[in-house]
Amino acid sequence: MNPETQEKSNSMSARFQLVSAQIDAACEECQRPQNSVKLLAVSKTKPATDIAELYQYGQRAFGENYVQEGIEKINELAALTDLEWHFIGPLQSNKTKDVAEHFTWMQSLDREKIARRLNDQRPLSLPPLQVLIQVNIDDEESKSGVALANIAALAQTVEDLPRLTLRGLMAIPAANATAEQQAQSYSTLYDAFLELQQSHPTVDTLSLGMSNDLEAAVRHGSTMVRIGTALFGAREK
Repeated sequence: MNPETQEKSNSMSARFQLVSAQIDAACEECQRPQNSVKLLAVSKTKPATDIAELYQYGQRAFGENYVQEGIEKINELAALTDLEWHFIGPLQSNKTKDVAEHFTWMQSLDREKIARRLNDQRPLSLPPLQVLIQVNIDDEESKSGVALANIAALAQTVEDLPRLTLRGLMAIPAANATAEQQAQSYSTLYDAFLELQQSHPTVDTLSLGMSNDLEAAVRHGSTMVRIGTALFGAREK
């Protein structure tokens, strides 16, 4: 291993340990078990070699925003059979087959049409696709996701589709919100998550929190944090 590669490896190892420690500390602060929050490594724009390195440290779940990029990495790392691939970006209807055939989770479901296509295109040889409904918690025009009032209807659609399993909710809160606004959004989403659990027994996942708001998300009930920059470093332009 050349010095440059060794330095990069050391940096990624240190970042992984730091993020893991942050999650543990956030759980301890709010008296939650340390294993109650799962780390999703967001690997968009990063090479498969970075994913393989994090795999060596014990990371198994990875999130991709772009279908074709994700599939290329999935194929390149096919020998790592226990990798768990999450699609976390907006999905057009002409790409549903690719997601249904290659990914383990779909975190950004926001339309009945997409749900039905994913169900119909999920191979029978694979387990059901694990699904999160994306919620536009702050009603931002620039973001995908359903309104709070529409969660129940889409959840029932997913529940009725045999090749999908409803697991919970995902959201991307407003970037420039104040701490008070952020806390209100998180609390509202958590309440919706608890309500969804009452009628859908498979629901156990609230995907909330990224590199810059990890602690706040854990404090408000997140069970999965999506971390990219803090693990891999800044994205290449």
